[in-house]
Amino acid sequence: MTRDTAVHELLTGALEGSGVVLEEVTVTPAGRRRVVRVVVDRALETSGDVTETHASLSLDEIADTTRAVSDALDDSDVLGEQPYTLEVTSPGVSRPLTSPRHFQRNVGRLVTLTLREGDPVTGRITRAGADDLTVTIPAVKKTPARDETLAYAVIDRAEVQVEFTRKEDTAETATEGHHDDDADASGDKEN
Repeated sequence: MTRDTAVHELLTGALEGSGVVLEEVTVTPAGRRRVVRVVVDRALETSGDVTETHASLSLDEIADTTRAVSDALDDSDVLGEQPYTLEVTSPGVSRPLTSPRHFQRNVGRLVTLTLREGDPVTGRITRAGADDLTVTIPAVKKTPARDETLAYAVIDRAEVQVEFTRKEDTAETATEGHHDDDADASGDKEN
């Protein structure tokens, strides 16, 4: 068993039941130290299709996970005596989607899919299952908006697109910002 595999198994066990799943572990030399990079994400409790957006990990959850990972590494001898620097993070937006659970965690997000055959497809994931996903492709020129279901097997590459604002978010913010009551900034009603 390699050191990276042993670290991965140790940390998978340490995070079991925490609501966080281990995505990736890398151990790289950095002078006299090593850098242990741990990528974690929220565990999805689903056995079927995912159609709702799931929240990303909060900073508090990352901090709790960092403590659990640090304790597990300190209590074991899997890294030996050499000092290390621990970095715990969640997957970034630029990370390619490579497995069904990655697509399931990104339901509601805009993605660009590079297909084995045909042109790339950009659309919003509306459903992600074990074998395929559905994306809503917006209207372009003379082509109307449509839903398209694609098997993961026909996708060569998938990336989340960064959106600074969405039409739905802008409409919700405008609606949420309007209140009919006479509450002041402290939340107390004026008499």
